[in-house]
Amino acid sequence: MGVATALIGLAGAAYVALPAGTLNSVLARDTDREPTQVAAFKLRETPVTRAEFRRFLASHPEWKPGRAPAVFAGAGYLQHELDDASAPVTEVSWFAAQAYCEAEGGRLPTWYEWEYAAAADPTRIDARDDPAWLARILGWYARPASGPLPAVGGQANVYGVRDLHGLVWEWVDDFNALLVNADSRSAGDPDRLKFCGAGAIDLQDRRNYAVLMRIALLSSLSAADSTGSLGFRCAQEIPR
Repeated sequence: MGVATALIGLAGAAYVALPAGTLNSVLARDTDREPTQVAAFKLRETPVTRAEFRRFLASHPEWKPGRAPAVFAGAGYLQHELDDASAPVTEVSWFAAQAYCEAEGGRLPTWYEWEYAAAADPTRIDARDDPAWLARILGWYARPASGPLPAVGGQANVYGVRDLHGLVWEWVDDFNALLVNADSRSAGDPDRLKFCGAGAIDLQDRRNYAVLMRIALLSSLSAADSTGSLGFRCAQEIPR
């Protein structure tokens, strides 16, 4: 499993422990250009599957379609059948994803945790300076999204985490703090401080289009929204 240790979650799902480290994020506040410190944490090896979410619904029927309040699950919530057991579940709102993770003894990962894990390839903890690696990831976004989703379980990265790229987009806990400002000329604008969450954030690595596209999607959503290409995985704390 590379530099990480495989662990088993409370619901039988495999989690991987990622060591603490630093991240040169594609996002940076104007007052904080230094690398971001990421504490050690555990991340689900694969996204949550339809079969796993179906079991969650059986024990938490309040999250079934038609029962969850519209404020927590919008019109697109779970419109597909959960019949392809090994495919990642999609069309799940942030609220439902967070509820699932809490039932599994965890939470949704933060953006920095997700980005930290997703920077790795099978042999390197940070492959983002490799144009060939970036091109392969970007190629997935260029493919039509109309076909059925494949099963989870792609090639593991150096930490032992799978399917961070090439399968589905993923919810993160602090998605509503990703208010992106691509124009550095507004860096001194005091009105930027009126935004909620972390405030507007500048893009630092514009070569990494695939990750920036994820930020754009997440920034456009509300917590009750869902799409056919958006799934999730859970994270857990490592006791200090």
